[in-house]
Amino acid sequence: MEGFIADWLNLAIRWLHVVVATAWIGESFYFVALDNGLKKPKDPALVARGVFGELWHVHGGGFYNMQKYMVAPPEMPEHLHWSKWPSYTTWMSGFALFTVLYLFSPGTYLIDRNVLDMTAPMAIAAALGFLAAGWIVYDALCRLLGTRDRLLGLTVGLYVLAAAWLACHTFSGRAAYLIVGAMLATIMSANVFFVIIPGQRKMVGAMLRGEAPDPIYGKRGKQRSVHNTYFTLPVVFAMLSNHYAMTYTHRYNWAVLAVIMLAGALIRQFFVMRHRGQVLWYLPAAGVALLLAALAWTMPRPIAPQAQAANAPVIRIADITPVLKARCVACHSAQPSLMNSAPAGVMFDTPDEIAQNAQRIYQQAVQLKAMPLGNVTHMTDDERMQLAAWFQGGASK
Repeated sequence: MEGFIADWLNLAIRWLHVVVATAWIGESFYFVALDNGLKKPKDPALVARGVFGELWHVHGGGFYNMQKYMVAPPEMPEHLHWSKWPSYTTWMSGFALFTVLYLFSPGTYLIDRNVLDMTAPMAIAAALGFLAAGWIVYDALCRLLGTRDRLLGLTVGLYVLAAAWLACHTFSGRAAYLIVGAMLATIMSANVFFVIIPGQRKMVGAMLRGEAPDPIYGKRGKQRSVHNTYFTLPVVFAMLSNHYAMTYTHRYNWAVLAVIMLAGALIRQFFVMRHRGQVLWYLPAAGVALLLAALAWTMPRPIAPQAQAANAPVIRIADITPVLKARCVACHSAQPSLMNSAPAGVMFDTPDEIAQNAQRIYQQAVQLKAMPLGNVTHMTDDERMQLAAWFQGGASK
């Protein structure tokens, strides 16, 4: 019953996280598109009112006229929409999911003793420290470099690269990818909480006092909002990456992560420029080229078939069952001992289940060596070779 409740808790938090993240990303993408599509108003009355740009939409059978003021409107409207709660709830639900899945089971998900031998408390502290340090360093860079946007963008990019390298040399590959993504997501939400919303509140407060708002708050908010839009696709990949072991199990997994994140940023840049009226096809082409390069780079090398003696018996499921029982069924079973339920519903309790998952066993345990997670059950190279010989011999029952 505890496992059943835990699975439903996982489902509820994950669903909430996806829903609110979709709302935040959609709202963020819309305002970036709006900001880049603004046209200078032709009506002198609008210019006199301080309208910086406007954009007409037709959608859902109606017409919409969006206007942006350079600093603020002459009169404060009665109702203002604050774009903050989708961001906050995305981070809170994401952190809750990270806690349930990773921080509650550090020995299974966070730690890979082949990468770094850590205790559970050390791994948890390192993961939390990574999220906090990510924001502190990023914010310091923004304050230090100010409005030098190109230099700041390059510096932040190098910082993310360094963070990817450090994470992949501290945590298991699967956890490292997620933690880098969570670090960027923390930066995004912290930008809203610590910079964008407080700046907007100061501008509104100045207007209510009859003072001219300081435009610096708008400029800072715009800068952080631009950073957020370029982080979005890399973060989405990092959140999905745990399903794709061929990326995070690679010898240079940190570089693979950097390449894929750069591809996401380039593709996002295409849409940003398109909203400005510039269709730069080389941007998505470069992004796709990087993804193809990552595909070629991560392609598993063929494993030489194990030589069989002329009279050697064929390896059958009964021969590899002891290996699977010792190393795999702690997770992949109808009643697993290390998890609440078998991941992806894959179980090795019966010969039929083993035969149905022969390709998966070979790919995950032999080619990628992604399983067992963090090799928590200590599968040996000889055992992996035994699985390889079984599969290469036809995965006989």
